[in-house]
Amino acid sequence: MLGALAVGETEIRGLLEGEDVLRSAAAMRALGAEAHRGEDGVWRVTGRGIGGLVEPADVLDLGNAGTGARLLLGILASHPLTAFLTGDGSLRRRPMARVIEPLSQMGARFVARQGRYLPLAVTGTPDPMPIRYRLPVPSAQVKSAVLLAGLNTPGDTQLVEPEPTRDHTELMLRHFGAEVRVEASAEGRVTTLVGQPELTGRNIEVPADPSSAAFPLVAALLLPGSDILLTGVGLNPHRIGLIDTLNEMGAAIEIKNLRRQAGEAVGDLRVRASRLSGVAVPAERAPSMIDEFPILAVAAAFAEGETRMSGLAELRVKESDRLAAIARGLAASGVAVEEGKDSLTVRGRGRKPAGGAAIETNLDHRIAMAFLILGLAAERPISIDDASPIDTSFPGFVSLMNGLGARLAHPGDESR
Repeated sequence: MLGALAVGETEIRGLLEGEDVLRSAAAMRALGAEAHRGEDGVWRVTGRGIGGLVEPADVLDLGNAGTGARLLLGILASHPLTAFLTGDGSLRRRPMARVIEPLSQMGARFVARQGRYLPLAVTGTPDPMPIRYRLPVPSAQVKSAVLLAGLNTPGDTQLVEPEPTRDHTELMLRHFGAEVRVEASAEGRVTTLVGQPELTGRNIEVPADPSSAAFPLVAALLLPGSDILLTGVGLNPHRIGLIDTLNEMGAAIEIKNLRRQAGEAVGDLRVRASRLSGVAVPAERAPSMIDEFPILAVAAAFAEGETRMSGLAELRVKESDRLAAIARGLAASGVAVEEGKDSLTVRGRGRKPAGGAAIETNLDHRIAMAFLILGLAAERPISIDDASPIDTSFPGFVSLMNGLGARLAHPGDESR
């Protein structure tokens, strides 16, 4: 997206070619940018500059890409064009009002199903107004949408965060040449973007996604004798809540070769099998690991003692009601679990759960992967009803896990 708004060419190496990313790239092409993958595996994006996107000739289908949809709405809000967005069944259930509200304050107009769901139409404003917006809920997606709208807006656009969220967008904006200031205040963290910069194409080496790395990481902790090295993992301080929590539980996770790439902290993780103990996960840590709670709950099922996770209301509006899905799946697998309005308590007994459950994924890739990991280490195998959503974020998941010694296969596939 930033490459499409920059002047010149952006080269991207190590891009995760999941369905979410491919849908986002297709949307930027429909808006006039060039984005293609070379035979060398490098993606090259030729941008149109700030404010240079064109009106798309067709509906923009983001598939399952919730981040892609919300960030794209931010870009479109300050372009004088009309676009129509839709997505798959899961994305059409996810609320968009949280981005529609601040973007409407900047001058954009929206017509959405029930006022907040895809499909929707957005008409960007030719005269965007900068705003100072206080995030009502911790959401890096909302923050990023407003910052992206602010790129084509004169003056300073400000976001106030009572609770800090991941800051990948701010770091990447600086990498492309935008002026972004971050200050602490009595209200919380205040991020200021100076509007109408000239972004310049950059070379980017994408680190491995910590949310994807979480699945082989937890599998290695749970399976006796495991010892693996996960290389080049993004270790942004706002993304390592899972690692902090697992370390508190007694996990053997060693960070090696810590370095920086495009402003981001990156390192290698050596992970060895470990005996885990239950802990209390504070609510203020939730934004730094919101996508990792399904796999943390799996780790907690094998731990000795009670693990209580708080501040989980955001899980209700993910690809599925993730909080309910975790609780149902664990209970079906023989794990003692208590689901609260915004909390989850898992009572582990320090040994393998029974397993043997058939899990409904509800088009949620992280629920699918988390329960497959549980099945690897449980007494009896676990099956999921649909593995296809995994491709939205981790298309190489099955082959990677099987390469580490797992046995994941479709029913009737005797080759694995």
